[in-house]
Amino acid sequence: MLGDFLQFLARNWALTSIVASLILMVVLCVLIIGKYVRITVNILQEAPLPLSRKVRDFRPIRGDDVQFWATDGLLLRGTICLRPNTHEPPRGLIVFAPEYKSDRESVARYCHSLWEAGYDLFTFDFRNHGESAFEEGYLPRQWPSDREVADVTGALTFVEEWLNGEGRPVEYGVFGISRGAGAAIVAAAHRPTVKAIATDGAFSPDRVLEHYLKRYAEVFATVEFVYRNHPPEFWRFLRWCVFLACHRRFRCSFQSVQRAIMRMIPRPMLFIHGARDSYISESQSRLLYAVASQPRHLWIVPRAKHNQSVVVAPQEYARRTVDFFDLYLAGCPRPDNIYHADQWPPLPSRAPASKTTADVGAQPVTSASDE
Repeated sequence: MLGDFLQFLARNWALTSIVASLILMVVLCVLIIGKYVRITVNILQEAPLPLSRKVRDFRPIRGDDVQFWATDGLLLRGTICLRPNTHEPPRGLIVFAPEYKSDRESVARYCHSLWEAGYDLFTFDFRNHGESAFEEGYLPRQWPSDREVADVTGALTFVEEWLNGEGRPVEYGVFGISRGAGAAIVAAAHRPTVKAIATDGAFSPDRVLEHYLKRYAEVFATVEFVYRNHPPEFWRFLRWCVFLACHRRFRCSFQSVQRAIMRMIPRPMLFIHGARDSYISESQSRLLYAVASQPRHLWIVPRAKHNQSVVVAPQEYARRTVDFFDLYLAGCPRPDNIYHADQWPPLPSRAPASKTTADVGAQPVTSASDE
């Protein structure tokens, strides 16, 4: 029987060579992709995140501490910060989702002007942060996962119940920072009670990962052809492989913020990003802005690094965030509100492609091609 098999191979040597070559190529591809995936996951696991100054450097906002449940049953801690002058009617309520490795007190860094303007605030600690419960076996990452989405969803549910109990309209705004922004967008995508969303340093993990994959390929690939000539489908497949490995190692699934925006109920959105952000490129906010529905606004802050726009331009930061929620949440904007259409001249049909630190955030944009 073995002799017959060898004779078959000898008679069909060309076919045998082709099959053997194909098998060898498949094995080599699997080994190379597997090695590359392991390298990428290790880098994602060990890469340090540039952290902001401690929130204690800013004036705190005091409020009433509360408890609520994430949608997967974990107990979280939050704070309701009523406006300074409770004798005046509130302009609205804003849910604040803090950045990675921060806690609910960071609301003072980003939302002090909103609070002084008459907005009530609700802020909370994500799991494994601050005073919220600790989930055994889960190590939070700097990217929004299903765990953080469960936390924000629980916060939104709590706020809706609280507003209903207070006899107030069940509608509110959302303001998220970096990872908190991504989780907030995913959680709020199909909740009509969310009337406006503001973000600072937002990004979509799948698109950031694809950017990293291409950059790492230039470092680890010795032949330029290997990383210069792949179709988009290859990078999507490689991204899927990396996320699958991340799911197994990190015990969570990272969420596509871009997909959530494309599928969400249309509502006003404000994207803020530092032009000198070396961790998350400002192109990430531009990408999310491009797929968002109208009305949408983008403000790229010159000289600002990751989560530092509020430090670099505090007065303009206050004006833009307050004006945004005044127009789209409170419905009572000042005549000089920066987002009024008559505050700006008409936009050109398309801006120069080289524009990288442009300020289009204050201008009402009519289409994705306006940038």
